[in-house]
Amino acid sequence: MSGLSEDIRFLYRDSDALALSDLIKSREIKPSELMEAAIAAAEELNPVLNAVVSTDYTVARKLAAQSDCTGIFAGVPYLAKDVSTSVAGFRITNGSRFYDRYTQPCTDDAEEVRRLRREGLIPFGITNAPEVGSALTTEPKLHGPTCNPWNQAFSVGGSSGGAAAAVAARIVPIAGASDGGGSIRMPAGACGTVGLKPSRGRIPVYPAADRFYGMEVSGCISRTVRDTAAYLDAISGSLVGEPYTPPIPGGSFLQLSSRDPGRLRIGVTTSLPFGHKLDGEVFTSIADTARLLESMGHDLEPYDLTFDLQACRQAYIRVAAVLLARQFMMAEAEFGATLTADDVEPVIRARIEEGTTVDAITHAMDIDTLRHSAREIAASLASFDAFLCPVFPRPIFRIGEYGSIFNSETASTLTTFLFPINVSGLPAISLPMHQSLDGLPLGVQLVGRYGDEATLLQLAHSLEKEVRWDKRQPPIIGVEAHPKSPK
Repeated sequence: MSGLSEDIRFLYRDSDALALSDLIKSREIKPSELMEAAIAAAEELNPVLNAVVSTDYTVARKLAAQSDCTGIFAGVPYLAKDVSTSVAGFRITNGSRFYDRYTQPCTDDAEEVRRLRREGLIPFGITNAPEVGSALTTEPKLHGPTCNPWNQAFSVGGSSGGAAAAVAARIVPIAGASDGGGSIRMPAGACGTVGLKPSRGRIPVYPAADRFYGMEVSGCISRTVRDTAAYLDAISGSLVGEPYTPPIPGGSFLQLSSRDPGRLRIGVTTSLPFGHKLDGEVFTSIADTARLLESMGHDLEPYDLTFDLQACRQAYIRVAAVLLARQFMMAEAEFGATLTADDVEPVIRARIEEGTTVDAITHAMDIDTLRHSAREIAASLASFDAFLCPVFPRPIFRIGEYGSIFNSETASTLTTFLFPINVSGLPAISLPMHQSLDGLPLGVQLVGRYGDEATLLQLAHSLEKEVRWDKRQPPIIGVEAHPKSPK
């Protein structure tokens, strides 16, 4: 932290990305000063958290010094995720020993990263993720577990766990993430941050042809709704030929997010399928949020989402296994290497093997099942402006506990409010409305209509003004607010 003033350090810690960008544009601070603050925070906190798995400070410092101080996020430090992206100059290992053994640094950016650079974000590292993003906790054998900034004995969820931990701990104000079954919303809820899963097709997937038949989307983890809205502005917009095109909003998401949403009709559920029960603290978090929304003038109606969950889940699992097998087959061809039992974790190996046994007709029928489920889910929620439900049916578990709770029945229950929203293509946002008795964040989820991220962001912004979760700080930071920090 040598040479870094206390004022800069506190400003960096207590400001969101847009506030930092405004300070840069007004020449009150320099991009190079922000980058030094980010590096200092990473060096101080990452040895405890293990949220960041690789860095390139030399290139980051050079880019910060060369920044032209323009764009939505002019000169703001940024971290990308170790799954489902491409960042020039960085190795993306997918949390896998196989990729780590053979992969080379990326030679080009994915389209979303290219757009982020254009808007001023400066990548300086890559965040931890479970192997190929396929777990409910960020504990890959390759890089080790990421610890929760609120209590290091607990998980951060998955798969964007490193991103959520880094943002919650103020290493960066905003970090890249992706969501194919809850991978933005679950870590955001576990770490006390904001996590939006955009609508199917909102974010380009180039150079990929598609990602999980539109069920996997990119986004970010942030501490404020306005940062998330601005991030969506930065990376949204389809490329010619992409398979899904959601409605285009009537203005920027940042502008729209600050508007009054008006009186909304909001469905709310606390019911789990198959007779399972919500954890009491999660139930309380939903009930309290519902009461708050009613006090703000909205109409709340009890409603349980209706569709064939069991058929949808089985199709989802098989499709995921087929695509995983294809991914590693393509990696073998690219690397000129054969996958061995030691190259991947046992659960991933089993899923790869499962994927190779699914025949083409079954795969096509599974895709049809998912499309029909998407229609059922969207139709079921069509009468509501938003749908309030849990992110996760229990508080986040301890590191190492995942193996003891993960079986087919439990997994189906734990992801009840996550993967179906990916299947549907609807937008959804996790908001850190509550904290458990253990002091851990408890997120709640709001689901919107297809293409209507604007209403979700407006509703989230109005809740943020009531709750002010952006002012909460995890104990790992361990310092009081600086008197010159933004109010």
